[in-house]
Amino acid sequence: MHFSIPETEVRSNENGSTYVAYNIHVNGVLHCRVRYSQLLGLHEQIKKEYGNNVVPAFPPKKIFTLTPAEVDQRREQLEKYMQAVRQDPILGSSEMFNSFLRKAQQETQQIPTEEVQLEIYLSNGQKVKVNILTSDQTEDVLEAVASKLDLPDELVGYFSLFLVQEREDGGCTYVRKLQEFELPYVSITSLHSPDYRIVLRKSYWDTAYDSDVMDDRVGLNLLYAQTVSDIERGWILVNKEQHRQLKSLQEKGSKKEFIRLAQTLKYYGYIKFDPCITDFPEKGCHVIVGAGNNELNFHVKLPNDQMKEGSFKVTRMRCWRVTSSQVPVANGTANPSSSSKCDVKLELAFEYLMSKDRLQWVTITSPQAIMMSICLQSMVDELMVKKSGGSIKKMQKKRLNGTFQRSDSQQTVKSPPLLDSPDPSREQVVKLSTKLSSVSLRGLSSSNSASDISGNEFHGNYAFEGIGDDDL
Repeated sequence: MHFSIPETEVRSNENGSTYVAYNIHVNGVLHCRVRYSQLLGLHEQIKKEYGNNVVPAFPPKKIFTLTPAEVDQRREQLEKYMQAVRQDPILGSSEMFNSFLRKAQQETQQIPTEEVQLEIYLSNGQKVKVNILTSDQTEDVLEAVASKLDLPDELVGYFSLFLVQEREDGGCTYVRKLQEFELPYVSITSLHSPDYRIVLRKSYWDTAYDSDVMDDRVGLNLLYAQTVSDIERGWILVNKEQHRQLKSLQEKGSKKEFIRLAQTLKYYGYIKFDPCITDFPEKGCHVIVGAGNNELNFHVKLPNDQMKEGSFKVTRMRCWRVTSSQVPVANGTANPSSSSKCDVKLELAFEYLMSKDRLQWVTITSPQAIMMSICLQSMVDELMVKKSGGSIKKMQKKRLNGTFQRSDSQQTVKSPPLLDSPDPSREQVVKLSTKLSSVSLRGLSSSNSASDISGNEFHGNYAFEGIGDDDL
């Protein structure tokens, strides 16, 4: 999770006195406003519960009123504090920390605790209305939806709630996965827009888990609805013959056979992101990124309008980071003032093993950079749990973890390095360096089969030999 405090506000109490509020953003979006005293109270609780040796440094109290420069310095210190707490495997996943964030979110939006009805959407657009409290956390809402659908308890961990924005063109943008420290009703209400909805979707990547889900009637229906939806929106590629076969299975009501056929299609189980910009293979290239099958897939439009496709395997990413920076919005003046409005520019950059002994950074500039990072981290979590022989339920409970650091005016999130193969029977990636080559960017063909992609690869600095999954 990307925690930051990019700004402060001077606000007034009921008695007219003023105070400084620190705006905590999570994944680039305002989560809550808190006072220094509230964060100090949290710090004291953490110290009491976990001891002085565990908690990070907290900015000290000041006797006199802070100057603007001191307020900004405290903002940076509090930001580092929140990042350090969140990245700690014990503190960051503690109920103390998460309940603080939930309470602060509710207080910020001034939504009282009361019974409400919340609409949760399925992939096919069907709505499920659940009766909850405004103060119910994500896990509570997910369980309420599962109960309403009669989804067995053992399958709840296979699904998650996602915040999705409906676009004017009929498509949708996956904004983020709802986290344990937020209140879904408050999150969706605070957006004040009918374009946003909460959607139930499977939260795993390995298609082998589909069998567990399909063994249950409700699970089968949910997976079937998602698969049909992904095909209809073009996330899964289907040729005419495959479309005919799928339609025949639909008419027969053969949902399991429908899903099994879909599993053989290109991009099954992927999440597609909105068009964005990348610096690979050249700066300024337009790209459509998809996440799935333990990779980021690129459809790149080169400056000469030629289309290329390729994939970056997560097992060959040494690390990645999400960087956010403030970009002034043009206001028609030659020298925009410091008070001008700013947009947040988000970038996902990952260091990739292109060939033997050669690592290269690849950057994606996209408002969905954090969602991409979350997808990468969940792939790593799933691979590592599978490697250790763990279950998907343990994997679902594992908190996303990252290393946060601040550099100049930019905010950075680094993932832990993944230096070994996900298969315990195979050697570490470092030892396989003689087999590893670049991401293979190839020309698009009319075929929908991954094994049938053909065409010319990039030449010059980017002409490397591609490898198949069997080589890893």
